[in-house]
Amino acid sequence: MKQTHKHRRAGIKWKLFGFFALFVAVVVALIWIFQILLLDDFYESIKRRELTSTADALAEAVADPARVGQLDELLAYYAVHYDLCADIYRVEGTRARVVASADVITGCVLHNITDRERSQLYEAAVQAGGSYMEAVSFDSFNRYVGEGYKVAEPSGNIAGTIYVQLAEAADGTAYIIMLNAALAPVSATVDTLRVQLIVLSAILLTFALLLAFVISRAITRPITRIGDAAKRFAAGQYDTDFVGGGYREVDDLADTLNYASAEVSKSDRLQKELIANISHDLRTPLTMIRGYAEVMRDIPGENTPENVQVIIDESNRLTELVGDLLDLSRIEAGTRAPKPECFNLTQTVHDVMGRYTKLTEKDGYTITFAAERDVYVTADRTMLLQVVYNLINNAINYSGEARTVRVVQETQAGRVRIAVTDNGAGIAPDQLPLIWDRYYKVDRVHRRAMVGTGLGLSIVKHILDAHGAAYGVDSTLGVGSTFWFALDETPPADPDAAEL
Repeated sequence: MKQTHKHRRAGIKWKLFGFFALFVAVVVALIWIFQILLLDDFYESIKRRELTSTADALAEAVADPARVGQLDELLAYYAVHYDLCADIYRVEGTRARVVASADVITGCVLHNITDRERSQLYEAAVQAGGSYMEAVSFDSFNRYVGEGYKVAEPSGNIAGTIYVQLAEAADGTAYIIMLNAALAPVSATVDTLRVQLIVLSAILLTFALLLAFVISRAITRPITRIGDAAKRFAAGQYDTDFVGGGYREVDDLADTLNYASAEVSKSDRLQKELIANISHDLRTPLTMIRGYAEVMRDIPGENTPENVQVIIDESNRLTELVGDLLDLSRIEAGTRAPKPECFNLTQTVHDVMGRYTKLTEKDGYTITFAAERDVYVTADRTMLLQVVYNLINNAINYSGEARTVRVVQETQAGRVRIAVTDNGAGIAPDQLPLIWDRYYKVDRVHRRAMVGTGLGLSIVKHILDAHGAAYGVDSTLGVGSTFWFALDETPPADPDAAEL
């Protein structure tokens, strides 16, 4: 026999740890990329931006006659501020004369190149349209500055940058701005950052594990508690109390489960009462049928029409009870859907009233029906006949000593309202929302209905819900109750029919 095993998913604690670990890994990876792999590129980009912005500022000073005399001070400021060396030349014919100079870099390339190389840089700036930037490798740096300042770095690494920009004064005089910024070796910094990142990664992963454990424990404790309570509830302990705590969502879940528990507990209790009541209703006619049949069998002369009629009446009551149960089940299951047709609702109520001739003549009940005119509706006639019949049955069973039932038809604003009123004990206000429940009984004590099966109000509710009709009950303790429903009035298919 093949066995299937349910996949066991990871718990919240490990999922949280996984999320935290992933977050830490992403953060560390980003730091690694920007601080290790791209550090040289960022550093060089920043230094080049400093060179261009400094050259632009010096070009503006050159163009301003009032600031030309301050070039030495301005050049010294930028040299110290950005750690660079600079020269400003004024072009005089085919030669260039230094008008300002600043040298703050040890072994400055700019101040160690030859006139020919300086002229080549100028020509490159002219050809480039006014500015030119050249990266100086460590090989070139060692060649420029000589043996005294040689730096041992891998060939190809950038040691510095030379930037040349052409400027023009207000009087048309041409100037050449040459800047040189050294790039400090960052290999030692990278090694330091690499070690720090390894240590930081270990610390962050440990912290993620601890934080995931603490958070998951705080989150899972109330959920686990609710889960244990749910298992007890599933085992049949409907009085289980679900306790939340810690978070609003958990409290809401606990409240919802407590509400569901109360409803299931109530349904279970009422269902047991229903079974007990139905068992009683089934047992009573069966007992009478069996008793009268045994009497008729064993005692000579008892085979009378009266005894036979008792058996027939009890058989009818038993059939009616089973029929009501089947009707209720079909309506609730949706297998008995309304079949609308236009019919005379007033005449339908009159037809129902004819069933109670025996009660009015023999048992002293007064059942009246008042209607101003015939009214037509579009609905399932058989179902509505059942609604009226069950409402009158309910009124008879609870009419009290007065034994009076009034059925009133009213029309207003295109709607017809049928109201059935008794003069019984009435219903308490807190019980009114419950009376339509199939398991509910007002007095909680089962007693055999005078007429009907006791399931009428449940059938009424489901039929009227299926029709989308309005319905309700108005009741006063000690005075009586009025059950009503309302439907839209429909003009008859034959306009003269309403006058008949």
